[in-house]
Amino acid sequence: MSQSPSSSKPSANPLRWIMGHVNDLVNSGLRPLSALFEYIGGSVILLVRSFSHIPVILSQTNRIIEQCFFMGNGTVPIVTVLSFFIGAVLALQTGFVLNQLGVLNFIGSIVGLSLCRELAPVMVAILLAGRVGSATTAELASMTVYSEVDALKTMNIPPEKILVLPRLTAVVLMTPLLTALSIVSGWLGGMIVSKMVAFLQLSPLLYWRNLKDFVLVGDFIDGLIKAEVFCFAVILIACYQGLSTRGGPREIGTSVTKSVVFSLVFILFSDYFITRMQM
Repeated sequence: MSQSPSSSKPSANPLRWIMGHVNDLVNSGLRPLSALFEYIGGSVILLVRSFSHIPVILSQTNRIIEQCFFMGNGTVPIVTVLSFFIGAVLALQTGFVLNQLGVLNFIGSIVGLSLCRELAPVMVAILLAGRVGSATTAELASMTVYSEVDALKTMNIPPEKILVLPRLTAVVLMTPLLTALSIVSGWLGGMIVSKMVAFLQLSPLLYWRNLKDFVLVGDFIDGLIKAEVFCFAVILIACYQGLSTRGGPREIGTSVTKSVVFSLVFILFSDYFITRMQM
């Protein structure tokens, strides 16, 4: 049988064929990197435009209060319950090992530092991304797809002023409260398990005394700072993803998925570097 000529083989000019394939490979490799830089640049531009309206932030007080209520109303119960059981599981797991080593008194320090410096900030940020971030992206994406954002621009109302800045301000105000609540709830969960579990039976007085000796105010502040960075980035990503949505209603769900995924990637990626800087 006769074999048809393949387009992947060099024809008259082998050098041009090779250079064309090299160019295609380079472009395909740089395309994800270019998209990443475009996403970061767009988010930074959105942040700068939002900050330019800070002098008139008092005119957005009602919207800020509304966003604070939205972020706290549904998040507080989830944060409280999950933090309690995370502290309980952490005390149970570490207590089992520490009891074998004969240093059971150190449960308080391990639970206290773990929640302050790592678990509470990461968990609050992940919950915020899953609940508030996704809802924010869905709302802004709907407004963008159905031309409501274009209507604001037509009326000379910057979307960053009434849609983005109140949300960023609200997350700055609410994140320390949610993180502190998460830390305290986890501490209480660890204390109850340390007292109630049969093979632990650690006095609450010893638990709190050990926690107080090892957990410093600086550790608490480091956790609040880490949570602020995480949660602020989550809301910024959610706003940018929502406002940059293009297409029809189907793209709204795609934007919500991208927002949550990008937020989780940022939280876990930046966690290492922030932790390293705080050491």
